[in-house]
Amino acid sequence: MKRHPSPPPEPPSTNALHQGHRQRVYDRLMREGLAHFTPHQVLELLLFHTHRQGDTNELAHQLLRRFGSLAAVLEANEADLAHVAGIGPRSAAFLTLIPQLARYYLRDKAERSLAPMDHPDRARDYLVPLMTGRSEEVFYVLCLDSRCRLLFPALLHEGTVNRVVVEPRHIIETALRHKASQIILAHNHPSGSNQPSTEDIRLTQVVAQVCLPIGIHLADHLIVANDQMFSFNEAGLLSR
Repeated sequence: MKRHPSPPPEPPSTNALHQGHRQRVYDRLMREGLAHFTPHQVLELLLFHTHRQGDTNELAHQLLRRFGSLAAVLEANEADLAHVAGIGPRSAAFLTLIPQLARYYLRDKAERSLAPMDHPDRARDYLVPLMTGRSEEVFYVLCLDSRCRLLFPALLHEGTVNRVVVEPRHIIETALRHKASQIILAHNHPSGSNQPSTEDIRLTQVVAQVCLPIGIHLADHLIVANDQMFSFNEAGLLSR
């Protein structure tokens, strides 16, 4: 009886290939951590969580070509991300969550281990993580007790890329609401310069004067730009 040759084995499906690749990426992550991953590999890994199947490698490269860097992708506007072919609203929301989660983690870590904010460097350790990656100006009032311990970090306002408008009255109301004995004003300059503007100086002087008669001490006004910081107190710009 003549025997027919066995058919050749079927090639693995495209989905099986992708699943094998994903497992290798996860295995590498467990062995090495993220330190030696390239930006497109980090993005590819993140997209695994919103694209359950299929190849996310090309999507990661597409995002980097569109926005220029991993940081720029994660800091991009959610609507702009969602318009990239293959991304959609779910992936866009997930990607924009990453820097927010990083800020939350770093702030929480700082709060749990924070020494009294009796020196600008100690306040800097708290503020830099709080403002990392923000593309708009934000203004905080750090409410402190009489021993310079943090009572509450009040986000008073979020502004535009280069300007935030805060009224002295709102600062005082915030300090009183949280029963602060002293406060530190803090905002960021996304432009990268930590030097105070004329408006920054005027606001600081007004707040210092208003605080005096109600027994609240303005301990400092700090301007954060990337990992650099300007202290009004150290520069001698606080009214006494």
